[in-house]
Order: sequence, then C-alpha cells, then structure tokens
Amino acid sequence: MIKQYSNLLLGAALALATTMIMSLAAAATKYTASLVSIEQIVLVQYLICTLIMLPWLGRKGVHVLKTEKSWLHLARGVSGWLCFYTYYLALNEIPLGEAALLRNAAPLIVPLVVLLLLKYRMPLLNWLPVVIGFIGIALVLKPDGSRFDPWHIAAVASAIFLSVSIVTTRMLTQTEPTNRILFYYFALSALFSLPLAVADWQPVPVASVPLMIGISLSIWCTMWLYTKAYSYAKATVIAPISYVGVLFAGLLGWLFWQQVPDMMSVIGAALVISGGIGSVWLGREKN
Repeated sequence: MIKQYSNLLLGAALALATTMIMSLAAAATKYTASLVSIEQIVLVQYLICTLIMLPWLGRKGVHVLKTEKSWLHLARGVSGWLCFYTYYLALNEIPLGEAALLRNAAPLIVPLVVLLLLKYRMPLLNWLPVVIGFIGIALVLKPDGSRFDPWHIAAVASAIFLSVSIVTTRMLTQTEPTNRILFYYFALSALFSLPLAVADWQPVPVASVPLMIGISLSIWCTMWLYTKAYSYAKATVIAPISYVGVLFAGLLGWLFWQQVPDMMSVIGAALVISGGIGSVWLGREKN
C-alpha cells in the first residue's frame, strides 16, 4: 500500500513537472516569435529532435526503420506537426492561457476521432462531459462576447490535430517500437517544416538561438517525463494534472503580457477543464 501511494505521488509529481515545462516552453515560444518566424521555430525544433535520434539510428542501423505502418506513421507525423504549428501560430496572436486551454481540449475531441477511425461507440453518458467541454470552448472562442477571433480557431485546430496524434500514436504503439515512432515523427515534421521556413526566412538574432534550442529540448523533456508519469500512475490521475499547466500558462500571460481573462473566458475555461477531466474519468476503463 505504501509503495502504491509513493508511486501515485511520484507519477503526479512527474506530470506536474511536465505541465510546468510545457507552459514555460509556450511562453518562450511566444517571446521568441517576436524575434524570428514561427516557421523557423518549428523547423529548428524538429531538426534538433531528429539530430538527437541519429546516435540511436547509427547504433541500430537503418533496418530498424522498416515498417508495415507507413501510412499510420504519416498520419501521426502530419497531425503532430500541425498540432505544434497551429499552436505556435495561436500563441503568437492570442493570450497564452487561452491558447494553452484550447489546445488542452484534446481529450474532448479524442472520442470523436475514435468514433471516426476505430468505429468505437461510447456509452451515451460519456458524451455528457464532451458536450460540456464544447460549450466551454464556444465561450472562450468569443472572449469579449461579440466577435469571432480566427486565431482562437487555430488553437482549436491544434487540439483537433493533437487528438488525432494521440489516437494514431496509441495505434502505433501496439506494434511499433517507441524510437521508430519518434524518429518518423521528428523526421517527417522537419521535412514538412522546411519549405515553410525557407519561404518565410528571417535573419536569426543571436539572442533567439538559446531560446530556440530550449524550446526544442523541452519536447524531449516532456515526452520522457510524461512517459515516466504514466508508468507510475493512471490516466485518471495524470490527465487532470495536465490542466494545472493551463493555470500556470495563464499566470505567465498575466505576469509578462498583462493578459487578464474576462468572466466569459473564466467560465469557459472551467467548463473545458471539467469536461476534459470528466471525459478521461468516464473513459478510464477503455484503452
């Protein structure tokens, strides 16, 4: 019992560390976007992650990349790349807390992706938190109560792509080793990013270099921490903690950009978080 409790606390601590790093990386991205283009940030991010994979590829040989799931790797690569790209675009234009909140609405969209891809139909009760969460998203999409901001749509798109990435990654893990999944994801994303970065290339200030490297390395840190967190605690513990990052991102937005949400956004955030936690909780028995 003591060991189980210790594992639970360790898993929660690792999940909390993950959310903190992700929020700091989001703030760093928002600042760095004032120095270089979003396309350059994304390209450098995936190039560095691909380079980190090269020692593994050199030790194992290129034969480890052989796969019968090429189309699934492609779907995972496209969705993961678009998730980050649209998220960074949103970060550059809307409040940090709102961008983080809308991206973290992915658990609400996963059931729809599962329904479309895997034809799995959830019990009717499980759709209740999804509906609640989408009402919250609608409130956040109109933070001033009168207009429809297209950059909030980019953040919602990030959540949609993240949900596809979650489902396709889960499908790949049934037969593919982790490093192969990561290599294809990073390499494909770097390839997708290259033409956009070249088309919108800007001089890279020296001050932006450590920030871009830090943003890139944060992906590796969050992947490792999150994986370890799930080895110690269940999704019903980990997923709700991820929403702490939304609050932390909102705090960073307030401290550095004086971004204060209005009441409609606060109510919407509460509904999105409640819906996300409820969706994970009601679906806890299913993979």
